[in-house]
Amino acid sequence: MRIAMIGQKRTGSREGGIEVVVTELATRMAALGHEVICYDRSGTDVNGNPAPTEPYEYEGVRVVPVRTVDVKGLAALTSAYAATRAALKNRPDVIHYHAEGPCNALPLTARAGVRTVATIHGLDWQRAKWGGVASRVIKRGERMAAQKADALIVLSRSVQDYFQSEYGRETHFVPNGVDIAKRVPADLIAERWGLSEGSYLLYLGRIVPEKRPELLLEAFRQLDTDKRLVMAGGSSDTSGFYGEVRACAELDPRVIMTGFVEGRMLEELYSNAYLYVLPSDVEGMPMSLLEAMAHGRCCVTSDIPECAEVIAETGAVFGCGQVANLRAVLESLLGDCRHVASLGRAASSRVSTKYSWDSAVTRTLEIYEGVQ
Repeated sequence: MRIAMIGQKRTGSREGGIEVVVTELATRMAALGHEVICYDRSGTDVNGNPAPTEPYEYEGVRVVPVRTVDVKGLAALTSAYAATRAALKNRPDVIHYHAEGPCNALPLTARAGVRTVATIHGLDWQRAKWGGVASRVIKRGERMAAQKADALIVLSRSVQDYFQSEYGRETHFVPNGVDIAKRVPADLIAERWGLSEGSYLLYLGRIVPEKRPELLLEAFRQLDTDKRLVMAGGSSDTSGFYGEVRACAELDPRVIMTGFVEGRMLEELYSNAYLYVLPSDVEGMPMSLLEAMAHGRCCVTSDIPECAEVIAETGAVFGCGQVANLRAVLESLLGDCRHVASLGRAASSRVSTKYSWDSAVTRTLEIYEGVQ
């Protein structure tokens, strides 16, 4: 089968959850013998480095960079139209769109008679970083996905209920996968930041308003603990907000802001955290949460359905947006290391049985076959 994937920034990158998901699906499908082409944005990566401009191979996947207007609110939209035009010339069996914004280009594919699948990674128009115009454009992409995609994939039951209620649209529930990880010792992070096993709490994700990093900083500042708080992640169209969070973090000497991390450094941060915290107001199915669980970390999240249904009874939740509640939950867990360790083991067991990339790939390929 010839498969085109559209919506990611960089295949093989860890800039965001979409990049992780597309990379896992694409490379695993290619390994099964399918012809997979990923259409990536041009411009710069999360570190400001220029992205490739010519097609190349990545683990059996052909990656084609497409023209992108690299401006907040326009990058996903312009690259999606350019990618769709490029993909249609190649006559794929199916075009798979990822995220709501890129689905604005779905009418082009529908008119061309090529079958389409769209994965809704979250209700992106709700994200606080977008202004009114950008939010409306993203919401239009959601509507195009509901009306024109031949099959619609969602990552959570709550979003499945939303599409049924809002559009009367049936969807396929296909959760993301994750690989169980082996613990690695704190070598690089000890040298860089003086961190050791169990000596810090970890936030890992983009520093954007909807993830509420400032809420965590406020709750942590009220804790009487010698543990540190590591906030790992870069901005995403939110440089002003990132600066505000950094200024707030600098008020507490226990806080470390690492910027974007990947590779061995990322593995060490996951492996040696006392616990992981995700205080988001809006999520799809956060890959960092799955990865923290796969590393056997006790996880604390807001009680939004997209997080609560992932951790179930293997972690702790607090009332969304409630600083005092978050502080109380953290304080309780800081005082009970045995319970924290037990929850971490339960989290690892849960993801190993419920969240498999092989299962996600198999189910997605079945959906492709169903729309032929």
